[in-house]
Amino acid sequence: MRRLRWLAILIRHPSAALLLVQLAGLLLYPFIEQTRAARALFGAFGVVVLILAISMVQRTRGRGWISVAIAVPAVVCNAMGLMLDMPALKPWWAALEALFYFYAAGCLIAYMLADRRATTDEMFAAGATFTLLVWGFTYLFVLCQVLQPGCFAAAVNPAAPRSWTELLFLSFALMSSTGIGDVIPITVHARALACLEMFVGVMYIALVVSRLIGLSVSREDERELHR
Repeated sequence: MRRLRWLAILIRHPSAALLLVQLAGLLLYPFIEQTRAARALFGAFGVVVLILAISMVQRTRGRGWISVAIAVPAVVCNAMGLMLDMPALKPWWAALEALFYFYAAGCLIAYMLADRRATTDEMFAAGATFTLLVWGFTYLFVLCQVLQPGCFAAAVNPAAPRSWTELLFLSFALMSSTGIGDVIPITVHARALACLEMFVGVMYIALVVSRLIGLSVSREDERELHR
């Protein structure tokens, strides 16, 4: 019965499921990124994330077929690049992944802004959208590094290409404006992307999250008045 209750909660709040899968991927990938087979496993895990994101887009006002049209080529490029050892596909894969995550994030933002009351699912959607934006910028950093090798440095092995986990850490640091990242963009193009992510992070908190907080406070005030 308890499992059925949790399943019902996830069905009722798909944003929570998307957020949990994103956070699970965040914790899983550092353990599996060293080998090709493990990277393929993570690619399969990424498909689950994409499917959940597509379901969220279909639930919102976004068009599901647009999500599928972006996600399918991204998955195919990733699979072919890993199985056939075709590095030329990596920039296409990174660009498509970034486009998909930004599109999904945009649809979730439209979903949150369309309502005049803050629901529980919208609260989870705020966290899920944050992770989608972080993932999207991470893939932009991957694309930048493929097209411009050496555009990122770090405290450890500064000349080496940065791993996906390192770029994800940089993306979280920039989006949250914590400033604790030890991965540094050192070219003008990489720094431009970093500036753009910092701007997006600040505006997301200022416009979307603050609005949800305001709607939540207003709902509590209405409840107090009706008591």
